[in-house]
Amino acid sequence: MEGVGGDGGASPLAPLAKWRNDFSRAFQYYLDRSTPLPVQRWLGTLAVAAIYVLRVYYVQGFYIVSYGLGIYILNLLIGFLSPKVDPELEALDGAALPTKETDEFRPFIRRLPEFKFWYAITKAFCVAFLMTFFSLFDVPVFWPILLCYWIVLFVLTMKRQIMHMIKYRYVPLNIGKQTYTGKKSGGASSSGSSSRD
Repeated sequence: MEGVGGDGGASPLAPLAKWRNDFSRAFQYYLDRSTPLPVQRWLGTLAVAAIYVLRVYYVQGFYIVSYGLGIYILNLLIGFLSPKVDPELEALDGAALPTKETDEFRPFIRRLPEFKFWYAITKAFCVAFLMTFFSLFDVPVFWPILLCYWIVLFVLTMKRQIMHMIKYRYVPLNIGKQTYTGKKSGGASSSGSSSRD
């Protein structure tokens, strides 16, 4: 009766599963710690992107991988700049963006939050970097055509997105938006009149 008792021994995959679980926990721990540090996260992604660009420049190939990476990043950018509820597709329920000056203010909620946007771009650069080590992905193409096609695609997509922003009056970036710092400390706080945020 082999393998029936408790003394049969542990599975040979148990150490591998334990290592994977420990690695997953450590990775999630550092990912959670990086959440409130957007500048440092984006600088790290910029470093990864620079390493990828240097690798492609050094090997003079993998342009189709770079083109696929560019299309994927463009797709992520559209998700980052788009509202969670598209006013063109959804009926006017409680979550629609205001379109008139008299409409009630509703905050802009992204379809793809900043953290997920950053994480997806970083993973994409890492995967593309790993792909440059396999000659299977080095398809010979005339890269200037791919570059021109990507630029045309980028311009047309951004034009459509900007027209959508103008039509439905939303700004997905924090540049130029009014920020509130809260109540001012000092002698003015003892008075009965306080401003609402």
